[in-house]
Parts: sequence; structure tokens; C-alpha cells
Amino acid sequence: MLDVLVIMDPITKIKVAKDTSFAMLLEAQRRGHRIFVAGTADLSIAQGRGFVRATALSVRDDPKDWFTAHGTQSRELASFSVALMRTDPPVDAAYLHATQILSHAQREGLFVVNDPQGLRDLNEKLGALLFPQCCPPTLVSCHADELKTFVSEHGDCVLKPLDGMGGRSIFRLRAGEANVNVVLETLTDGGRLPALAQRYLPEIAEGDKRILLVEGEPVPYCLARIPQGDEFRGNLAAGGRGEGRPITERDRWIAAQVGPELVKRGMLFVGLDVIGDWLTEVNVTSPTCVRELDAQFGINIAGLLFDRIEARLSEARPQ
Repeated sequence: MLDVLVIMDPITKIKVAKDTSFAMLLEAQRRGHRIFVAGTADLSIAQGRGFVRATALSVRDDPKDWFTAHGTQSRELASFSVALMRTDPPVDAAYLHATQILSHAQREGLFVVNDPQGLRDLNEKLGALLFPQCCPPTLVSCHADELKTFVSEHGDCVLKPLDGMGGRSIFRLRAGEANVNVVLETLTDGGRLPALAQRYLPEIAEGDKRILLVEGEPVPYCLARIPQGDEFRGNLAAGGRGEGRPITERDRWIAAQVGPELVKRGMLFVGLDVIGDWLTEVNVTSPTCVRELDAQFGINIAGLLFDRIEARLSEARPQ
């Protein structure tokens, strides 16, 4: 029996039918493990040891009554078998400090998924650019003139900040539009912050595919998030419709390019965003879409993850 800690956004506010962290809690409980939740503000260091104020839970797949809390306790992080770091972006100071505390506890023996150093290193937009052979033409810059030239060269582009999620603050710009300057000023905060510009991919009409990797291996089905109405963004949070599909040979090729490097960086559970044939993001903080894929295809993605967690812990256990 394991003690499983999930560091996540408040469990009182989740949508049970869509929440991947909840799927992990359900699976851990199904396997007979003890489950606990905490937020980033519940992490601390005292006398050189990492601690957490963790709430013990039992969970059930009921959208009206999905958990019972069994009390909160302060205990050493290293006393848990595994901690899953699952809070949503932004990767701000509070998030970074939480990963630093987890790195401290990791040195004391805590197994952390995903690896906190990797979470600090892999910005979800910039992480994709480690694999340029998989990506469409892309520019990251603080300079409005460089970004404007990129838009002029490619004619139709998508621009976004490096720290957004859920489709927030994503712009589609065409060369010559009157609002190009103000969009670039907004995204770069007047030249203070870098923004990402990418050639617009018309294949978005067929969906922005979320491909999940478990220890570098792709789940055989992806969730295509399809824009609705006059919206160009496929994000579910922006009103996109989710449609499950088998992954393609090109999707498998992208996974094979990306997977080994992410495993090397301690990324056990990752979500790739792929539009058409092109990788656009590598999601490492809190990849989603497990519940939708499980429901559509009768699979158990959290089960695949816990198979790997249990195998890793077994390998690390003294013989």
C-alpha cells in the first residue's frame, strides 16, 4: 500500500467528469493506496526537512458528492510514497517555490511526478522548440518589429504569451491588419516580455490533438479539440468540442522524437498538443483529457501511469 499525495487546485472546485487529477485519485484508491491532497501553499520546510499539510480523502465518481475529507495532518513530504504535482499554470513565483520545496524533499527520498527540476526547466511553449523538426515555423521575441516581420513573412499567424493556458490571450493575426501593433504591445508588455509567434495551421479546423505520453509511450488514442462557431481556438476551456481518435503514424513519430528526452528529464506524464502534422506545445504541469478518453474508449490511462509509478518504486526499493 502506498501513500499517494496529489498537489492540485482545490478539490472542492473541480469538474469530476473532466478532471485528470481526480482520475488519478480514483485509480490510486482503487488499487488500495491511501490518498491525500494538498495545495502549493501547504508545502513548507522546517529544520531542513520538507513538510506538507495534507488532507486524507476517500473519493467516489459522483458529480454531486465526490469526496470525503478525513482530516488534515502535517507530515514530512518524504514520508509519502509518491507526490504528483498537478496544479494548473501559471508557473509563477508560488509555483516555482513549490517545486523547489519538492526538489528538497526529493533529495530526502520522495518520488515526485513530474520531476520538479523538469517542471522548472520546461516552459510548455518553449519546450516544444527543443524538437524543431516537429514544429511549424516559430519565433519567440520581445521585439515587436521582429514579430511583425514574422507575421508579414508568413501572412497568417497565431501569437500567444509564454505563460498562458486554456487558450487565454491567443491572437490570430494576418499581415497588414490595423491592430497588429497594439496586439504586439499587449503580448510583450511593451517589449518587456517575450511572445511566441507561429505560422497559422489551417488544420486546426480538424482539431488540436492532445496526445498523452506515459513514460514516453503514447496512449493509442488522442482527444481532438475542435473549434466551434467563429472561434479559431480548439481549447476545451475556449468552447472547443472534444472528439476521441486513434493517433496517426505522424503522431507516433512525434512521440518517438519527444518521448526519450522527456523521460530523461523525469517527465512521466506529458500531454503533447499537435495540429495537423505539427507539435505546438509540450504540457508537463497538469496534462488533461484522461477522463474524456477513458469514457470514449473504455481505457484506463491513470492505470497506465500507476503501473509505471509502482514499477519505479519497486525498482528503487532495496532488495
